Amino acid sequence: MQSVSEIQSVPSALKSVESPWEKGYNNYGPWLKEKYKGHRVFKVIVDGGFTCPNRDGSKGYGGCTYCNVDSFTPSVSRNAPTVREQVIQGMERARKGNKADKFIIYFQPNTNTYAPAHYLKMMYDEALSYGTEDIVGLSVGTRPDCIDAEKIALLESYTDRFDVDLEMGMESIYDETLNQINRGCSHDELLKALKLTENTKLDVCVHTIFGFPWESHEMMLKYADEINRHAQIKFVKFHHLHIVEGSVMGVKYKREPFKLFGLDEYAEFLCELLPRVRPDIIIQRLFGLSDRELLIAPNWGLKKSEIQYYIDQKILSKGIVQGSAL
Repeated sequence: MQSVSEIQSVPSALKSVESPWEKGYNNYGPWLKEKYKGHRVFKVIVDGGFTCPNRDGSKGYGGCTYCNVDSFTPSVSRNAPTVREQVIQGMERARKGNKADKFIIYFQPNTNTYAPAHYLKMMYDEALSYGTEDIVGLSVGTRPDCIDAEKIALLESYTDRFDVDLEMGMESIYDETLNQINRGCSHDELLKALKLTENTKLDVCVHTIFGFPWESHEMMLKYADEINRHAQIKFVKFHHLHIVEGSVMGVKYKREPFKLFGLDEYAEFLCELLPRVRPDIIIQRLFGLSDRELLIAPNWGLKKSEIQYYIDQKILSKGIVQGSAL
């Protein structure tokens, strides 16, 4: 296994992986290519100008302690004045820079169901009104406590034309952690939102954060058990905890640093986690990143592609197979 310092570039052979299972896990990129018959599918991030109930006073102020919303949104997506213009510009960038020919419109920043259903419909309709022949999907990121039956019905109304996924932040399965990070949302609220998605045509994605310093190794591995028991969960995003400027946790970390995952330690953790994850679940991400200028820690000193390569090589070298421990 290469050390972190030995990674210089990603071999071209790894970039050309075609099978979703070639890396030992159900990999989102190749899965998309297979599903859409060889087309290059790219997510176009749209900022709908939403806020969050944990920021505007409905549930709290300041947001989750780890969160600076700008750290999760590329700067190019923060400047376009209208949703339509963001879609047009995003699709053009993806065509030129990524050779994409099909697109998923992704409402990502903040809480994208935090408005009345009629307003959400206007926003989603606008985003899907340009280049519809090349749009294959709608992805909406939100909080579990901002989902209700009316909004589920609205999202499902698009499924006759697009694949629609609802992405919700699980973050942790422990209410003690959710309280400590000022989440303003309990795990039970996630369970209620998941219940609403049963027997719908929506694809559900949940994302988690590993590495809260008060959660033990075994506690984190149990996330897989909780994810596995919900059949409607089709996608997952696994993130490691990273500390960013502009967050409450960032201020605390600067005053008194605490332990965070090193790259090799995190790769080893994923090697234990993946065999416990249901094999039908598609892995959209194995780690999270923020803009370099916002990142405080952990700084692994590598590009995104190099981190991906390092983790994938660790998984392959150990012969890890998703779901093999079930």
